[in-house]
Amino acid sequence: MSDREDQDAGQPLLGAEPPSGFQGVLGYRLAEWRDGEAVLTMEVGPQHLNRAGVVHGGVYVTLIDTASGFSGCFCTVPGNVRRVLTLSLTTSFLGQASGGVLRAVGSIRGGGRRIFAATAEVFDGDGRLLAIGEGTFRYRSGSENSEGVPLHAD
Repeated sequence: MSDREDQDAGQPLLGAEPPSGFQGVLGYRLAEWRDGEAVLTMEVGPQHLNRAGVVHGGVYVTLIDTASGFSGCFCTVPGNVRRVLTLSLTTSFLGQASGGVLRAVGSIRGGGRRIFAATAEVFDGDGRLLAIGEGTFRYRSGSENSEGVPLHAD
């Protein structure tokens, strides 16, 4: 299976699935996606900063949660999707950013048929590690298989 990469301003990696409302608010995008790994990028704007003028910790947590979850949701069938629920998530903050582009890299660490563990790291534009985290995720019904389910099946 070949890797898919997002080469334009849209979200072709998501196929026909529209970006979530929360994704629209924060402005992150799925930049790379393959089986077991997902990469998100996000341009830091004033809406991401806390009162001290640095990226709010909740932004890092969101990027870690999302990159980790997507790392287990790559689907081999165009037009189908896989979805997960976050069961637990831990985060450690290691640095700060106040601008530029953040990059979150999520990877599966292991798991079984319904539950998997994943980690993610968030870097600034210079490659400095800003936050790390790990989570446990459960597949929604039908998402346990790499073929996923049709986009509009509930």
